[in-house]
Amino acid sequence: MNGAESLVRTLVEGGVEVCFTNPGTSEMHFVAALDRVEGMRCVLFLFEGGATGAADGYARMADKPASTLLHLGPGLANGLANLHNAKKARTPVVNIVGEHATYHREYNAPLTSDIEGLAHPMSSWVRTGMSATEIGSDGAAAIAAARTAPGQVATLILPANTAWDPGAGPAPVPPIPERARAGDDAIAAAVKALQSGEPVLLHLGDRAVRGEGRVIADRIARKTGARLMAMTSNARIDRGAGTVLIERLPYPIDQGIDALKGFRHIILIGATPPVGFFAYPGKPSLLAPEGSTTITLATPEEDQIDALERLAEAVAAPPAEPVAVGPRPKLPTSGPLDQDTIGQVLGALIPEGAVICDESITTGRNFFALTQDAAPHTWLQLSGGSIGLGIPMATGAAVACPDRKVINLQADGSGLYTVQALWTQAREHLDVVTLVWSNRSYAILRAELTNVGALNPGPKALGMLSLDDPAIDWVSLARGFGVAGRRVETLPDFIEAFQHALASKGPHLIEVAL
Repeated sequence: MNGAESLVRTLVEGGVEVCFTNPGTSEMHFVAALDRVEGMRCVLFLFEGGATGAADGYARMADKPASTLLHLGPGLANGLANLHNAKKARTPVVNIVGEHATYHREYNAPLTSDIEGLAHPMSSWVRTGMSATEIGSDGAAAIAAARTAPGQVATLILPANTAWDPGAGPAPVPPIPERARAGDDAIAAAVKALQSGEPVLLHLGDRAVRGEGRVIADRIARKTGARLMAMTSNARIDRGAGTVLIERLPYPIDQGIDALKGFRHIILIGATPPVGFFAYPGKPSLLAPEGSTTITLATPEEDQIDALERLAEAVAAPPAEPVAVGPRPKLPTSGPLDQDTIGQVLGALIPEGAVICDESITTGRNFFALTQDAAPHTWLQLSGGSIGLGIPMATGAAVACPDRKVINLQADGSGLYTVQALWTQAREHLDVVTLVWSNRSYAILRAELTNVGALNPGPKALGMLSLDDPAIDWVSLARGFGVAGRRVETLPDFIEAFQHALASKGPHLIEVAL
């Protein structure tokens, strides 16, 4: 058994069962080992950013890491943007990067680079394997690091000779550290704020916005009068009819400031302090009202469910109550094809158990509110702000959940960063519906010109934000990658096309003209 097979067996025995990959020469012994080891599914991408984005989407839904397999430093560089998103989402990923043989690096061959230097900014754990006999143990340590709460990108660099030399067999995964408990002083500070009689916000993230966390937070809110609000960007929220209603902090800075005004205390549970996405002239970076206090009840690394339960007990919160299920939103019968009617269609047609992968950017600002009473579903967001995640994230989510319909809400500009992942959806026969909001522009940047004070833009500036010269034919792109595609320009056509895609298996793309 060589080092590569030792590593693959370690991964499989450690619960890592999918490898999203675009390999090269240095990784061929790992590739060959995949045929000798049962239990590892291999999913090929045409671009490394697709593989890393899919690993993010997979782990968000599977609650365990997948691995990647990337080719040397340039391959890692191609995947870094979506590793940034995974890091910000606190997603567990075992990121394997091939490297020249240890004795070959000194000769500075064309593909030689500082892989550790590239990996560190987007990884929480980095290690370069030094011998085939230890590479299995290195892989086990990478699994443990990736699974350490709240979830981490763990990058293991695999020199070619550590893959082809004789290995020592699979290694056991070290014990995974349990989440630390929130301190008693944090509980006491939160209780004091909740009993102050002043307006309090429970600002939720990570596990606190999933089912159990939201139920406990709702009990606390009903007892104390506190408000619930999720972060602007969340890795995963389980929501829809019958779940606790929770709003998100708005993305636009003025709306975010307005949403928080009046609160005297902001209690963070699995969330980070609310800040502006960018800096704007004359506007604050921190969005909490001046003079308010921010209390960290539980960090993303800590056990938020335990902290919420202790807080609920401390304030004598009542038992959970069933959430009233209202009527399902109705399909609009007339009107233009715009953001509002699209949101209404989504609310009416999202099937139960669907996974929504949202990279809508500008078009989808109102979709979250309009789908609250849709059938129960899971919503994944772009957590790191690096565009090009939507199509790969939907691909990974579909690999993790083959029995659930995946719906990708996709801005056209950001979708073009990783459009090649459609080919993987076709190759793997994944059940994904991609809805492309085709406004043929980077629409969000038009608004940002004003927000940052760049007034009176001329033709050069506006030309940098336009995608209509020439117009991009999404239907031809989809069909070229093996995915059924259709363009719609009216509300009735959109409804009919979406219903057809939902009723069919396999990947579909609908270009929605806006």
